[in-house]
Amino acid sequence: MSTSPISINNKKLTSFLLALLLTIGIAKAQSFKFAFVSDTHINIGNATAAEDLRRTVKDINANNDLKFVVITGDITEFGADDELKLAKQILDSLNKKWYIIPGNHDSNWSESGSNTFKKVFGGETFAFNYGGYLFAATSSGPNMRMGPGQVPRENIVWLDSVLNHTPPATPVVYLNHYPQDSSQNNWYTVINKLKQKNIQLILCGHGHNNHTYTFDGIPGVMGRSNLRANDSIGGYNIVTFENGKATFEERKPVIQTNRKWAETALFDHHFNKDTAQYYRPSYAVNKKPARVKALWSYQDQSDIGAGMAIAKDKLILTDTKGLIYALNKSNGKQVWSYATGGKIYSTPFVSGNYVVAGSSDNYIYCLSAVTGKLIWKTAAEKAVIASPIIKNDIVYIGASDGHFRALHLATGKLLWDFDQVKGFVVTKPLIYQDKIYFGCWANDFYALDLATGKLVWKWSNGSSNRMFSPAACYPVATNGRVFIVAPDQYMTSLDASTGKVLWRARVAHNRVRESMGLSTDSALVYAKTMDGQLLGISTKADTLQIAWKSSLQLPYELDPSAIVEDRGVIYVPTHSGTAYAVDRKSGSVLWKYKVSNCLMNSILPFNNAVYASTMDGKVNCLQSIKGK
Repeated sequence: MSTSPISINNKKLTSFLLALLLTIGIAKAQSFKFAFVSDTHINIGNATAAEDLRRTVKDINANNDLKFVVITGDITEFGADDELKLAKQILDSLNKKWYIIPGNHDSNWSESGSNTFKKVFGGETFAFNYGGYLFAATSSGPNMRMGPGQVPRENIVWLDSVLNHTPPATPVVYLNHYPQDSSQNNWYTVINKLKQKNIQLILCGHGHNNHTYTFDGIPGVMGRSNLRANDSIGGYNIVTFENGKATFEERKPVIQTNRKWAETALFDHHFNKDTAQYYRPSYAVNKKPARVKALWSYQDQSDIGAGMAIAKDKLILTDTKGLIYALNKSNGKQVWSYATGGKIYSTPFVSGNYVVAGSSDNYIYCLSAVTGKLIWKTAAEKAVIASPIIKNDIVYIGASDGHFRALHLATGKLLWDFDQVKGFVVTKPLIYQDKIYFGCWANDFYALDLATGKLVWKWSNGSSNRMFSPAACYPVATNGRVFIVAPDQYMTSLDASTGKVLWRARVAHNRVRESMGLSTDSALVYAKTMDGQLLGISTKADTLQIAWKSSLQLPYELDPSAIVEDRGVIYVPTHSGTAYAVDRKSGSVLWKYKVSNCLMNSILPFNNAVYASTMDGKVNCLQSIKGK
């Protein structure tokens, strides 16, 4: 018997919680065993991962003592549709109930915008009762973005509902792919909620090794990867709840060995009465005398995984609930919203009265900027995660189906279709010198003729690892050159007409990634390094030359969002939710403001305001304070 995860949403929530409450209320803690599997990393290009999982499934099926199976993320290597379907096919062979959540590999590089996981497995959260314990699990991202882990905002809302309907005495086991520490930007949001209940244990994966932790005083256990790695056989854990203890045994199929390696006590810690202080991110920077203040803030109930656009008196956003919506620029109040059928990671583009964005429900949408009503929608064959750009009443946008399209703005009519994209597109394209440029998650970078969509040239970085693709950066161009950065930590300058490499290099002692932008005078390409520096690279030199450097020094930094300059101020987003304003002339930091502790999207300056949003659904309107 196979069972996909029990996910709770909307109409099913009330009935599920009532049933769960009744079950928990009459149940008493019992002794039982279950299988704890993690990090299976099913990869179409690597047969051993599937073989390792098949062995584990067969081994679990042969053990009648195991009551159920939990699987804590990174089910696939790239979150590809075929990988997810293969994983489901193998797991369907289990003869026990099984519960599954995604990890960062299932969401960061997902061609479906993380929609296929929900479709294949039935949900991305689960909650169930066994032996008197509540097992509750949330997914982890950040979806479609590089950065530290994050529990999606909608999962936080879901978990809050589950816990609010759980009796205080009920013992709780929480599961997530990540360790519940600073590995995950909003770990404390979850921890604070769990501590209001009888939380007794946290299970996670991600690290690929068996390991014990203490998360804010809560016992935690990381399970090994199911992959064989340097061994000849993979493995998983058998967990036994008995006599107030949880015992962990590493199990290796085929050779059928068990190795007891950890034991932790299960009891009510009474954390709701705990006065111990644990580290939490500080927002003190916002209270100090500063050169910036927040005029208003808005909290979405889902993640915001893309940038924003201005439509006269409105701010246009998208979220992972599938909404395209407008906020009043002056006060942050919602004006209208339009629901699509999938999560959205596409930054909307506004042209006149038209708002265009893609959705992972496989459609490109055009709405009225005034009313939010649908004007047209055009289907793609797969999810549309990429962002559009509009020029001369033509919409240009990529998708996950191997196509890059040009559509008539007023009608959505297809004008041309380039159908030879090797991988899927997630970026915002660049228009320059009558060509359109974009990268994809297959190591390739394309230049198409703007009028016809014909291929002008294609460049590859030569890597066999598609995680190094120049796919997530917003390319920039000037002086007949196109500039890109990528996870391979190289910056590349290409001839805009031919695609010839003019120079390609790593910044000495500074690791660049996807975050970059062009100065308003086109003299510099800004690059934010993983080591936390903001550099200006010459756009005219024949080699990579650092022509400008800011005094800004950040900690380790991964946020891929674009850097923007406006009126002599450079706006720098970070993965810790702090926005920085840097003076273009001096390179000094003018101000900083912490919106949240989660990854920032691209910052949008407009007139005297600065709009900043973060992945956990927070939006702030900031304004510089004169005289400070």
